[in-house]
Amino acid sequence: MTTLTTLAYLVASVLFILALRGLSHPETSRRGNLYGMIGMAIAIVATLLRPGMDLGGIALIIAGLVIGGGIGAYVAGRIQMTALPQLVAAFHSLVGMAAVFVAAAAFYSPESFGIGVRGDIKGASLVEMSLGLAIGAITFSGSVIAFLKLDGRMSGAPILFKGQHMLNAGLGVLLLVLVIAFVATGSDFLFWMIALLSFALGFLLITPIGGADMPVVVSMLNSYSGWAAAGIGFTIGNLLLIVTGALVGASGAILSYIMCKGMNRSIINVLLGGFGADAGGAAAAGGAAADRAPVKAGSPEDAAYIMKNAQKIIVVPGYGMAVAQAQQVVREMADLLKKEGADVSYAIHPVAGRMPGHMNVLLAEANVPYDEVHELEEINPEFADADVAYVIGANDVTNPAAKTDKSSAIYGMPILDVERAKTVFFVKRGMASGYAGVENELFFRPNTMMLFGDAKKVTQEIVQALQR
Repeated sequence: MTTLTTLAYLVASVLFILALRGLSHPETSRRGNLYGMIGMAIAIVATLLRPGMDLGGIALIIAGLVIGGGIGAYVAGRIQMTALPQLVAAFHSLVGMAAVFVAAAAFYSPESFGIGVRGDIKGASLVEMSLGLAIGAITFSGSVIAFLKLDGRMSGAPILFKGQHMLNAGLGVLLLVLVIAFVATGSDFLFWMIALLSFALGFLLITPIGGADMPVVVSMLNSYSGWAAAGIGFTIGNLLLIVTGALVGASGAILSYIMCKGMNRSIINVLLGGFGADAGGAAAAGGAAADRAPVKAGSPEDAAYIMKNAQKIIVVPGYGMAVAQAQQVVREMADLLKKEGADVSYAIHPVAGRMPGHMNVLLAEANVPYDEVHELEEINPEFADADVAYVIGANDVTNPAAKTDKSSAIYGMPILDVERAKTVFFVKRGMASGYAGVENELFFRPNTMMLFGDAKKVTQEIVQALQR
């Protein structure tokens, strides 16, 4: 039976790898999800049939699956697409807390895990346990803060105070000292001190990060949750947990790197504070608006007329599209324009929205063909030939200041070259800046026409005008 369990775990591990591979592209993402679900089902059954499992243990696991699965299904069925980022952050927090609970179970009942006896746990197991505990606790509290910021229950602006980074560094060193002391002594007191300090560190690490950096934070916390699971996998001797945790940890780390590259920043820079930290700078930018030419405001009918006569149109979706749930009507508009003979494509910035792949998911939900959706490097050369760029709720990722203003908080961040299109329609509720707290120069360009209003309503009016 042990051999069969190991074989089942191996098959599940391969399926998880295939799932990760499938999720790397929209066209194969559904297949990747299917592989992941099959792999998890195999893993659960194999765990239930492991040698030494009694009926009481199986009953408890099944009860946990029913309760947790029921809650998960209920939440997933009710969640809006706009709330996916905070849902992911909430799920990460649960993974972190699970790691804390498993570490506590292994510490207080080491015999059940074959790592020694109470008061005499193997040194290697104490190392693995303390790392899983620390990373899990940091993941939990950090994810809770990310959830609160993403859900609007806490200000998305960076929360900073004097000496914050020195405090974090000091707590990091203290945490390392506590881990070393815990491994040497196996003290109950030190175990819980590691947990409390890690909870505090997770809170302090995420609060200074601004809303513009949330995509990186989400992927970073995803990586943390994976490493926490891997650490606990070593503690309890579960090969599948080690493999799965390492996959999640490594993929999250790589995704964080890609996100940072998309913003031309280092992960250290993100961790030391987010965009929008300089309120004075933002105020100065707002004050400079008084010296600019007034923006040109247009109507949906104006946009429909110009777009109906355009040959090449690029749609640039952002978080505003997600908030308005406008993806379906955007696709409807694109279908009408294609019937008129226009070439319509979509431009996706790596950090558009509030989590990696946010815009891709929304467009896939609206059945937008995958071959019409293009990443930044692929689509940027096309803007110069575009008759129209239709920007719907994307702000910082289209701001030309990232290329020209060295004093700007977003200077150096690769952006979509929207300003190169012949005409730019910018759909927005008002003139407010984006998460970076930086005024968008694109609003004032002579080829830009602002379409003020709810993104879905404005696009619906364009659709109606196109149908006349």
